[in-house]
Amino acid sequence: MGQVFLQFLWLGCISFGGPAAHIGYFQRTFVTRLGWLSQAEFAQLLALCQLLPGPASSQLGFAIGRHRAGLGGALAAFAGFTLPSFLLLLVAAIGMGQLGNNLWLDAALHGLKLLALVVVADAVLTMSRQFCKTALQQGVMVVTAAALWWQPGLLTQLAMLLGAALLCAQREEASAPPAPPGARHSPHWPTLMLFALLFVGLPLLVQGPASQLVADFYRAGSLVFGGGHVVLPLLQESVGHSLSQQQFLTGYSLAQLVPGPMFTLATYLGAQLLPAAPLAGALLATLALFLPGFLLLWAMGPCWQRWLAHPRLAGAVAGINAAVVGLLLAALYQPVWQSAVLAPTDLALAAIGFYLLRVIRLPTIAESTTAGATRTSVTGRSPACWRERACC
Repeated sequence: MGQVFLQFLWLGCISFGGPAAHIGYFQRTFVTRLGWLSQAEFAQLLALCQLLPGPASSQLGFAIGRHRAGLGGALAAFAGFTLPSFLLLLVAAIGMGQLGNNLWLDAALHGLKLLALVVVADAVLTMSRQFCKTALQQGVMVVTAAALWWQPGLLTQLAMLLGAALLCAQREEASAPPAPPGARHSPHWPTLMLFALLFVGLPLLVQGPASQLVADFYRAGSLVFGGGHVVLPLLQESVGHSLSQQQFLTGYSLAQLVPGPMFTLATYLGAQLLPAAPLAGALLATLALFLPGFLLLWAMGPCWQRWLAHPRLAGAVAGINAAVVGLLLAALYQPVWQSAVLAPTDLALAAIGFYLLRVIRLPTIAESTTAGATRTSVTGRSPACWRERACC
């Protein structure tokens, strides 16, 4: 369990780039480097996390931790991956995170964005070879990416995932893996009942600001599909009467600047909602937002492998996996490419990093440090300066 915590803590410190980059980091770390699970097992867990509400990358980490060390491993994975961004946003919320303009800090952060670009590109290449072997699967990948480039948004994403599942279930029945011994036939009903009771009961038990905060954030976490970007309007609808537009936008911007899951936006908002006890507010809001997705994952995980023994469902999952590769391909351009490549120097560094990762197999953290330092030493400017120059 300690090893699980340390691995996810390290990833929580360096995983910039959003859910797409997180999936790439997880695949490379736990499948390629550590061998904690096979590529097929990784794909099954990823498909389940894509279908459930909640933070897909954090749910995937939770599932990997559970696969490795049971409930303790799942909790260790969540704590390790979430802790760095939780602490950074808590410090920012209480007004101690003003570091000012720092050339080397800006360069290091931009180097990590370039690292995210390299990792996502590597994940797209690796996963496309694994999950897009047939012409139909390759078509699903390309059409999904094209649809999201043309019409980005949650509805497009859900429509492509659903369409891919239905199409491949009918046209391409995948070879179904045998269900493992002890796999359940049905969900874990007590956990599902707990999820439903909390969803219905928490709003009825509101008696003060703290209980209202828990009810609002639990409701948002139960209804959000598509990751951290989608949770913003849900939270704004739920707690918009208590916070200003500026507070929301500040928290949203900070959540995109720090590593780890964007759902830690709840950390900043919770501390703002309970200014007399910012730590308690941040902790309650964060746990309430993450809890619904984890309860659903825990309830559905045991029977998921049994359901995958049916050929049509296995075909549907194969379609979802191909569509997920398309989602990653779309995310490679927006937001990863657009936020990282601001000048020709960035493209050159990313190409070198991709070569080092794929051919030389240099550890990824070395690439990010090298990219940030090289960018500053060559140009003498921070990424913000390059951004201003690119806009002129």
